[in-house]
Amino acid sequence: METRVTKAVFPVAGLGTRFLPATKASPKEMLPVVDKPLIQYAVEEAMAAGITEMIFVTGRSKRAIEDHFDKAYELEAELEAKNKKALLDVVRSIKPANVECFYVRQPEALGLGHAVLCAQKLVGNEPFAIILADDLLDGDPPVMKQMVDLYNHYNCSVLGVEEIAPEQSRSYGVIDGREWDERVIKMSGIVEKPAPEDAPSNLGVVGRYILTPRIFEHIRELKPGAGGEYQLTDAIQHLLAHEQVLGYRYNGVRYDCGSKLGYLKATVEFALKHAEVGADFRAYLQARQ
Repeated sequence: METRVTKAVFPVAGLGTRFLPATKASPKEMLPVVDKPLIQYAVEEAMAAGITEMIFVTGRSKRAIEDHFDKAYELEAELEAKNKKALLDVVRSIKPANVECFYVRQPEALGLGHAVLCAQKLVGNEPFAIILADDLLDGDPPVMKQMVDLYNHYNCSVLGVEEIAPEQSRSYGVIDGREWDERVIKMSGIVEKPAPEDAPSNLGVVGRYILTPRIFEHIRELKPGAGGEYQLTDAIQHLLAHEQVLGYRYNGVRYDCGSKLGYLKATVEFALKHAEVGADFRAYLQARQ
């Protein structure tokens, strides 16, 4: 019997962006793009893929995320009393009734692999998605929906990948493999942040994964690398010896909101498409030329 992907892990326990340190008041995932924080975009992408259980791996500076998805009884009551239905719908859409949120603490920032391992008891023996919220992906259909559809077809782990310039290889996990289907690569290996001359391809992994639960045993077998971190990439390399893993060149645009330029690009592009302010913002930009 096929197992559906109904759970997503959001590793949010790391430090700040590369340009704005996290604080108790403003963790990086709460940075707004137009009118929603990054973490809200990530959760909405998961919901569009049919995922209903959101697992946040948090740290001590990330309480704002839990507060964001908590039910705002007083605010909802006030909006309902004032008959502000549009605003009430917005507030309730943050976490629809059919969506559950769970939180687990990562006591130390020991890498993405360790953060994922912290969620094992909540994930259980099921396939699950991983979404890194500071990679804001704009796709139609949403990128995680594309990946869930691919998982349902092949019933194996899937990594979102994109073409990168050679000089960017030190910032990505880079996959090796062969073309298998349209946009699909049958992986034979993956290397974490290789030098350009050692990169096996020009396809780098972005912050979207669907993994089978077997990944947990491979994370547990890892030895800590640089900085004492446990790399998810290394566990995926070990998983390849036992299971098929696919790379998927997703259909969409990625904005690296961990960088100043990526965050600014995302803000501009999402503002231009915004139903309320898009037209006025476009006119403003055109008037500046």
